[in-house]
Amino acid sequence: MEENKIDINSLIGFFLIGLIFIGWLYLNPPPPALEQIQVDNDEEVIEDDKKNSQDLSDILLESTIETEQDILSFESSVKDDDNLIIEADKFIVEFSTKGGQISSLSLKNHFNYLGKPVNLIESDNSTFDLDFITKNGRQFNTKDQLFTPSVTDKGSRKIISMKLVVKENVYIEYLYTINLDDYIIDLKINSNGFKNILDTSKKYNINWELNAFRNSKSISYENRYSYLTYYHDDSKIDYLSISGEDEDEEEDVNWISFKQHFFSSVMISDAAPFKNAVFRSEDLVEDNSVDTLFTKKFISKIPFDYVNSEFDNSLKFYFGPNQFSQLKSYEIGLEESVDFGWGIFGVINKYVFVPLYKFLSGIFPYGIAIIFMTIIVRIVLAPVLYKSYTSQAKMKILRPELDEINKKFKDNAMKRQQEMMSLYRKAGASPMSGCLPGLLQIPVFYALFMFFPSAFDLRQKSFLWAEDLSAYDSVLDFGFYIPLYGDHVSLFPILASISIFFYMKMTTGQQMASQPQPQEGMPDMTKMMKYMIYFAPIMMMVFFNNYSSGLSLYYFVSNLLSIGIMFTIKNYILDENKIRQQIQFNKSQPVKPPSRFQRRMQAIMEEAEKQKNNKK
Repeated sequence: MEENKIDINSLIGFFLIGLIFIGWLYLNPPPPALEQIQVDNDEEVIEDDKKNSQDLSDILLESTIETEQDILSFESSVKDDDNLIIEADKFIVEFSTKGGQISSLSLKNHFNYLGKPVNLIESDNSTFDLDFITKNGRQFNTKDQLFTPSVTDKGSRKIISMKLVVKENVYIEYLYTINLDDYIIDLKINSNGFKNILDTSKKYNINWELNAFRNSKSISYENRYSYLTYYHDDSKIDYLSISGEDEDEEEDVNWISFKQHFFSSVMISDAAPFKNAVFRSEDLVEDNSVDTLFTKKFISKIPFDYVNSEFDNSLKFYFGPNQFSQLKSYEIGLEESVDFGWGIFGVINKYVFVPLYKFLSGIFPYGIAIIFMTIIVRIVLAPVLYKSYTSQAKMKILRPELDEINKKFKDNAMKRQQEMMSLYRKAGASPMSGCLPGLLQIPVFYALFMFFPSAFDLRQKSFLWAEDLSAYDSVLDFGFYIPLYGDHVSLFPILASISIFFYMKMTTGQQMASQPQPQEGMPDMTKMMKYMIYFAPIMMMVFFNNYSSGLSLYYFVSNLLSIGIMFTIKNYILDENKIRQQIQFNKSQPVKPPSRFQRRMQAIMEEAEKQKNNKK
């Protein structure tokens, strides 16, 4: 048998390998079990939350410890799902114990484009809270604290108390009063026992935020009329931008409205105006072709002084429709948030078209009421059309003589203009007389353009194929989005475009016949008019495709009536032979001296001619 021998080199090798393996295990320990990682992470998150978000009792404890009797603790066993639901005549409102705020508010008898109730507040889209600073410099916010609820029935009113109790006789209370037959909710904020807790050298803030839900078919259309507006100095209304981000700060604010086209959430100062307020809004619609839940984000922050070292506020909230008559009934200027236009346009709407349409819609269905209102408007403006057409007829008769003057004095602009003005004076005609009647119609045109998109009474009222006169009347959905035009075809804008084409063809044809031959170096107005005959209807069809079908219905009927009136004037009222005789008679009479305006214009032209000659 062969003798076994131990290889010293092998032993040394194995020994070194063992040391290396042990060292590797020491430097690279195995990972802990998944459950242990989760536990450790949860413990770290909890510790971080404790450090970063102390509750009220902890903060107040730090602020007030002087003796053992100053140790504070919550005395409530409230759960964050012990919410209160109150049903009134106008809405259903839910109060959350978390933050003591309104967590849901659904309007009754008002529905969105999907047929569901309009929810102004729901699913944490709104927050209302107080923030303040304690004596030790810590900032505190009430929105995550649990409030104790209670309800008192007062017949036509319900009083809801949401109380944040720290200890006996130390609390913050929100006292809501709901008038069961109104859209107004009163809020009284008060506190007790905070004298030794608060840093009264600094102000506390009421913060109110809301993400506005989409309620209409057209995102872009609704978003155009959704914006933050505020009323200040008892008479002034201002707005934040309807697009992008915008912010502002104002003094002596009476109310702040988060306006959502046809509905608003409004915070109202119950006594004196808010001394100061900061507002901010943000457009949440990034792409009109993409379906979205919210249109705008609204934020307001209002600082207040303490009253006897305590909280003391009286507010009102309006949650309801932007119906002009309803808002006006409160007599605090809320109706100014309805955008009927500025200046004369708003005056025409508020004092003419709003009462007129209210009267007509009380007699006829809403679509028929629009037609009757259009008829009334066109009858009132018929004399203006007559004046315009008469002026065009005079210019048409004078056109040969104007062309002759153009040819005769084509190299002398000054003399040409003087001869034309002399002819106008002799004939008793003026090129401006045809334009002025058109200018007089602009306030009415623009006022109605602002009236229909803001008329709440049209909302979800049907007429013919239009299911909602306040929205577009889609007859064909593409299933894809076309820039500027949309994802559908609306029929009333097409009908309005066809009618305006024939109306412009009739009126523009008359205008072109009355225009003199263009002077050298001057643009040919007749060519521009020809282009406008086709360009304007196309623009109208594209622009109004997403607009209120009630507005397109008005323009369609208005253009048809205008065509009928113009046809009647031309064929049965206006006699060109009589106009020609009148012009000849005017020429035979002594020439009236030029008016002050005409003399001034002539002086300006003479001065311009002198400067031109000096340059030469």
